[in-house]
Amino acid sequence: MSSFTNESSSGSNGSLAIARLIDRIFFGLTCAFAVFIAVILLWITAQLFQAAYPAIAQFGLGFITTARWNPVEDIYGALPQIYGTIVSSIIALLLAVPLGVGVAVFLSEDFLPAKIRTPIAFVIELLAAVPSVVYGLWGIFVLVPFIRPFLNVIHQTLGWIPIFSTAPDIRGMVQAGIVLGIMISPIIIAISRDALVSLPPQLRQGSLALGATRWETILKVLLPAALSGIIGAVMLALGRALGETMAAAMLIGNAPRISASVFDPASTIASLIANQFAEASGLQVSSLLYAGLILMLLTLAVNVLAEVIITRFQQIE
Repeated sequence: MSSFTNESSSGSNGSLAIARLIDRIFFGLTCAFAVFIAVILLWITAQLFQAAYPAIAQFGLGFITTARWNPVEDIYGALPQIYGTIVSSIIALLLAVPLGVGVAVFLSEDFLPAKIRTPIAFVIELLAAVPSVVYGLWGIFVLVPFIRPFLNVIHQTLGWIPIFSTAPDIRGMVQAGIVLGIMISPIIIAISRDALVSLPPQLRQGSLALGATRWETILKVLLPAALSGIIGAVMLALGRALGETMAAAMLIGNAPRISASVFDPASTIASLIANQFAEASGLQVSSLLYAGLILMLLTLAVNVLAEVIITRFQQIE
């Protein structure tokens, strides 16, 4: 009996040692991969900075505040592109956030049977994998002709407001923003739905047991509890909107100017690089890479902001 106990004890100790070894290996590999990703990010940033340095040295921070882009005279300023990138992304969020969160709530609750909800959720996740050029073509040939009469009505009714002061055309800021909003909606839907589904069922049951209605439970209990995940989804979608290239280049009009009207053509940093990089040379290449470095820093700032907001909400919870 004593020998059997000793054998069992030694076997248990051996299994525990193996488990600890596996944990250490996993921890070491995870740390190595994390450091490797950070090194890659720093390497990309350093390479971009090195390639963009001639433009940085010549234009400095004036590159960000100058609105003139003239390859003939080698004068470059990316203010219209920065403006177009930010405004088109804001328009996209104004459309995608209520749509995405609303659909996520619809798919996470029992409004439909599970055999219908599951295929819908799967199709929505597949939409995130559709190439951006397909969204661009769909926007030009299907969406824009469909919404243009509505945009004309808005212009005719509210044209006295500066943001609606010009007649809408096939391409413009708002057209690009709407397509970007549709593109990033699946990201918000998928991540927000996962955040809502992962909530403990006791939250819903306790709220209903206390007499709250279904919508009171959703609006006052479930959404606040999943807010950190929803904010993370919105920030991730914003990063996608900021860096979108083909759909923006096809729909925004690529006009390097700043206009108060969202119906006017505009330009983004990504569309500027896509349109000019193939034929660029000399200082123009450095200026385009300088613009790309600014876009990278904008995206990085969005991700850092998302992490800070999520951390604060988790501490509050």
